[in-house]
Amino acid sequence: MAMSAAEHLASRVPGRHPDLPETTSGTLRLDIREDGHTDHWHLTIDHQTVRVSRSYEEADLIVGGERPVFDRLAAGGTHIGSALLRNDVTARGNLRLLMSLRRLFPGPPDAHHPRSYCLDGDGDR
Repeated sequence: MAMSAAEHLASRVPGRHPDLPETTSGTLRLDIREDGHTDHWHLTIDHQTVRVSRSYEEADLIVGGERPVFDRLAAGGTHIGSALLRNDVTARGNLRLLMSLRRLFPGPPDAHHPRSYCLDGDGDR
């Protein structure tokens, strides 16, 4: 079974993330709604390190949406930018941090790096 957004945020997001740009710093709050209740997750990014807490504290970027959307993000089933364009999530504040959030969630399960391809004996892809 896929990991929920709450499990992902609690276990896989805190700590060092070398794929985040070293110059990225800021705070994000994820407002995850379900059945009239909202869970608040506060993320602080500084020098490739992310701290996570459960807080309603104000943040540089606030992203809100329904729990199933965030669960799909945690499972790699959707991209945060696509979710924003489809109005599955809302964002308010420093949108530059949105792409940092993208790096904290996994990509699709069948994704590969664009430069990782195999060449056959003829040099064809």
